[in-house]
Amino acid sequence: MTRLNRSSHQAPTPPERVLQFGTGVLLRGLPDYLIHQANAQGLFNGSIVVVKSTGGATDEFAEQDGLYTVVSRGIHKGRPVDEKTVVSAISRVLSAKDDWKAVLDVAKKPTLQIIISNTTEVGIQYVEESIFQSPPQSYPGKLTAFLYERFKNFGGSRNKGMVVIPTELITDNGLKLRDIVEKVAKHNELGRLFMKWLKYHVRFCNSLVDRIVPGKPDAATHEQLLEELGYQDRLLIMAEPYRLWAIEGDDRVRSMLTFAKADENIIIDEDITFYRERKLRVLNGGHSISVPLAYLLGLETVSEMMQHPLMSRYVEEVITQEIVPTLPEWMIPEENPEAVREFAADVLDRFRNPTIEHLLLSITLQETSKMRARNLPTIQRYAEKFEQFPQRMALGFAAYLLFMKAVRTEEGAFWGEISAKGGILSYPIRDDHADYFYKLWQQVDVHDAASVRNFVQTVCADTMLWETDLSQIAGFGDAVAEHLSNLLTLGVEATLERQWVTA
Repeated sequence: MTRLNRSSHQAPTPPERVLQFGTGVLLRGLPDYLIHQANAQGLFNGSIVVVKSTGGATDEFAEQDGLYTVVSRGIHKGRPVDEKTVVSAISRVLSAKDDWKAVLDVAKKPTLQIIISNTTEVGIQYVEESIFQSPPQSYPGKLTAFLYERFKNFGGSRNKGMVVIPTELITDNGLKLRDIVEKVAKHNELGRLFMKWLKYHVRFCNSLVDRIVPGKPDAATHEQLLEELGYQDRLLIMAEPYRLWAIEGDDRVRSMLTFAKADENIIIDEDITFYRERKLRVLNGGHSISVPLAYLLGLETVSEMMQHPLMSRYVEEVITQEIVPTLPEWMIPEENPEAVREFAADVLDRFRNPTIEHLLLSITLQETSKMRARNLPTIQRYAEKFEQFPQRMALGFAAYLLFMKAVRTEEGAFWGEISAKGGILSYPIRDDHADYFYKLWQQVDVHDAASVRNFVQTVCADTMLWETDLSQIAGFGDAVAEHLSNLLTLGVEATLERQWVTA
């Protein structure tokens, strides 16, 4: 079986127009994939120089001439999708550790216009260091060194500015990266003219990426795919069909990012708050409010959750009837008033995807913080808009409280228990507030409805925990307490049948 390479796939290498920090599967499965599609449609004509920042060999990329296959599988618009795309957007991969001079030489390319990164959330941090190391330690240090090299080489030309698009999953990632780069530049005393060029001719864009890219499949699936493809590919990755890349920018940014014309899922807008809020409330919030209930029911993955009749109905209704209606109308694009409902339909398709093993227990990491950030604003907005509490979210909140019920602690770790698969299953409670709930639960008589109600009242009224008083939402605390008592005495499935179906 032949190895994937440019000669066998007749893949030319366009001029290098993009520098990318990071080789992770999200970058390869979303921005690189989309740039490849733009090249294939004749809309961009640019390739990507990739910088591997974490060390390690770049041989796999060199052996395949930067080519790799993206297998998109799942459900989109209610229909199954199975697509295989050979991505040819990467021209070469350089090691920051071993090839730093070559990385700086890329700054001298007149065709270069764009810098992309995904160095994880930890990557966008200020480190007080010299940028004249080979290489600098931090990503902002490397970026500052690269931009300074470009500034020097082109004499501060306004026409050789850059568009910088971080894709790290933090709010206002572009603005935060810009502030750190300016701080690094000042620490290294790079001069007034460079600071001026940086301010006026380097555009840092906030961006939001949304696509589940699990990466390399298991060995059996990988072998089966290679048989279907007819070539070897050590870099093959899996991805869901859904994709979104929202970039905050104006007409100048739009004129440089011509690849955006290739896919309706690349959004360039002067304000991407709507797309961020939509994802946080519908996708992330839909996860956070549903997952504890599904896990306590004995399910293991999101796909299994959507195959269970009661849980599937719960997820669909909590998203479409309680979360979607609460997004502020001023956020929704006038040209597409159905944008939130369309996104909700996509989210439900994504949750049903049988090819992605998204573990429920993984989603429960720091569940309290997620509940506060993703769901509390929704609960409050719903109460204000409809003058009643959201009934399904009250059940989800009760399940969250039960999920946080640790039965033992070992060496600082907290463990809960559920009845599943004919026995008792222990699970870790990985939450910074696990000790808080452990101590509160010690005082609860689970067979006494009044004791459970007092527990719920204490939690809901804790403004230190929630930064608001949930007990002030009329009826919410009482409903949560009733659901929690039923979960404790009747069990999860009976509570779903008795309390939710009649809601």
